[in-house]
Amino acid sequence: MGGPSRAAPVESGLVESGLVESGPVGAGPVGLLLAAGAGRRMGRPKALVELAGRPLLLGALDALRAGGCAPLLVVLGAAADQVAELVPGDVRTVLATDWADGMGASLRAGLDALTGSPAPAALVHLVDLPGVGAAAIERLASAASAGPDVLARAAYNGVPGHPVLLGRSHWAGVRAAARGDAGARSYLAGHPALRLVECGDVADPGDVDTPAALREFTRRRTS
Repeated sequence: MGGPSRAAPVESGLVESGLVESGPVGAGPVGLLLAAGAGRRMGRPKALVELAGRPLLLGALDALRAGGCAPLLVVLGAAADQVAELVPGDVRTVLATDWADGMGASLRAGLDALTGSPAPAALVHLVDLPGVGAAAIERLASAASAGPDVLARAAYNGVPGHPVLLGRSHWAGVRAAARGDAGARSYLAGHPALRLVECGDVADPGDVDTPAALREFTRRRTS
């Protein structure tokens, strides 16, 4: 596959320490893409699944980039070497060695990689949400202007969903609470600082975690 130079080979732990300081950091959030799962219900890692001939991984990175996130960081796990081959050279990667423990492990690995980052916030996105594009991400990312105390998540007709925006002051708390497949759920639940950002008018929040869900998403997209 053509395109920009590829990321460095995946190692155990961080591919590169201090990765965020080495990239451009502005007022916007870091884009943190969780792409470590094995996709057991799908039959293969969802990062490698193609939609309209393009891997979900690249579609998610495009959305983060166009939505104003920089730099970008991908958390790898299952089939890490294969997925890393798809990652553009200007996007950093980190390996969640305990990825099989669930989304919480991926989130912890990503936040660990951001330790010491001057970025005000991290926008956490999931690789299996192709209907969440740049418009929704830009809307949520704009809340990062509130600074490191910001805590926000996308909502769809009032129902909380993804992505989630975590201000830097929340990273330690989220990391401590992230367990299993719940991710940041327990930290976010009832938190007084949490702001919901309605995105139902610009995005489809459905995840494509099975072949049937992927077919249905494709049908909706083309109908």
